Amino acid sequence: MNTTILNTTILRKSVLGIAGLAVAGGLAAGPLNHDTPTIDTRPVAAVQTDKPAVDTAKLIPHGVQGDQSHIDLDDEQTANAKAIIAATKKAGMDERAAVVSIATSLQESKLENLGHLGDRNDHDSQGLFQQRPSSGWGTVEQITDPEYATLAFLKGLKQVDGWQDMPLTRAAQTVQVSAYPDHYAQWEQQAADLVAEHWNS
Repeated sequence: MNTTILNTTILRKSVLGIAGLAVAGGLAAGPLNHDTPTIDTRPVAAVQTDKPAVDTAKLIPHGVQGDQSHIDLDDEQTANAKAIIAATKKAGMDERAAVVSIATSLQESKLENLGHLGDRNDHDSQGLFQQRPSSGWGTVEQITDPEYATLAFLKGLKQVDGWQDMPLTRAAQTVQVSAYPDHYAQWEQQAADLVAEHWNS
């Protein structure tokens, strides 16, 4: 009889002990499992706010040619670079087209939307790309509008067969027909840096 009571008591304590562990484990497991998704979602939210990276291999596929120049840009010049990028997207062209466009504008005007410079002017060249009304680029009002000027440049670039496979300076020169055809090359790195920074901004 004592043995039976003792065995029953031990059994009862074991069952209660196991039940207590199960309850405690359930309480511990419940909140931990509940909290885990909250912790996991924080990095996902942070990733969603990041800008997608630009494939830098697309920006300078042939490597830069010659020594590179660089200028510090003010807010207006930066805004003009962004306007060129926006117009490039509007034209349905890629990051490389934006690099060629910005490098061309850096050479032609240092990304400044220039009006007529009087005696210092090259004929009637104006705007970001120094396009000439007398050569059919558009009116003064049009070619001094950054979007119009960029779209006009890109229209010319699209007509250059194989421009994507050309060195930047050759592609730019084919559109611009400059007296200094090799000068565009020096701006390729800064143009690529600007596209990398602002393409997804």
